[in-house]
Amino acid sequence: MMAAETRREIAEANRRHYEDLRAAGQDATTKSLPDPTALDAVPIVPDAVISSEQVPAGWYATIRLRRGEALRIVDTTGRSSVSMIGWRQEDTSERINCADTVKVQWTTRLAKGRVILSDMGRVFMSLVEDTSGAHDVLVGGSTPASTLAASGPISRNTHANFLAAAAKLGLGLRDIPPCVTFFAPVSLDTEGRFRWDASCKRSGDFVDLRAEMNVVVVLSNCAHPLDLISPAASEPVTLIRHRAPAVTPEDVCRTLSPEMVRAFAFTDRLFV
Repeated sequence: MMAAETRREIAEANRRHYEDLRAAGQDATTKSLPDPTALDAVPIVPDAVISSEQVPAGWYATIRLRRGEALRIVDTTGRSSVSMIGWRQEDTSERINCADTVKVQWTTRLAKGRVILSDMGRVFMSLVEDTSGAHDVLVGGSTPASTLAASGPISRNTHANFLAAAAKLGLGLRDIPPCVTFFAPVSLDTEGRFRWDASCKRSGDFVDLRAEMNVVVVLSNCAHPLDLISPAASEPVTLIRHRAPAVTPEDVCRTLSPEMVRAFAFTDRLFV
């Protein structure tokens, strides 16, 4: 009994310590997050488009972006979820890191104004526009087991897509990091269980990801493991690679908090 009580006391003390650190980190944030992007806002001018493609349900795409370019991901029908992993082009040992993305920003909620960090503490991509704000960095993408449980036969899934894409880049299983999944409204209930809020899904939702270094990303258009609609990804998603507007000194992603200022300064050293 004493051992159990001691473990509980330690857990409660750790929780209080975490909450104190989070409050201090959030108090240091100098700006508020901007409002979500309106569905009909920020059209991409034709001259800025570099390429555009549709990814069928169950399939994937590999895209290379130069620093300053952006990728718009569009959930055309409001029924798809898009999982993404990525690496720095010049050194694929540097990759996206969901744990640091959450830890450094003190939140699991990715939205306009937030960033995705690499495992070297640099800024991989910034969310410069976002109509959804419902993205998942906790659960991960679909696997053979999750598709089997959802629909019976094993179907195309994100794990297999990532393996296939990585192989074409000369990479393997050990090179595949945990993924970010866009248009995946995952949250936690009061008991700490994952829940899926389908009411957050809308047709036409999009997110613009600005590359802060030269990157190669893989995007998988497969059903999220928690999505009860089977198959969830029944329509293609649209990917538009385009030239992002010039960064201004007031750019919210670069100036949201002291942690982000330092992360961008570290990233910028690659291009001095």
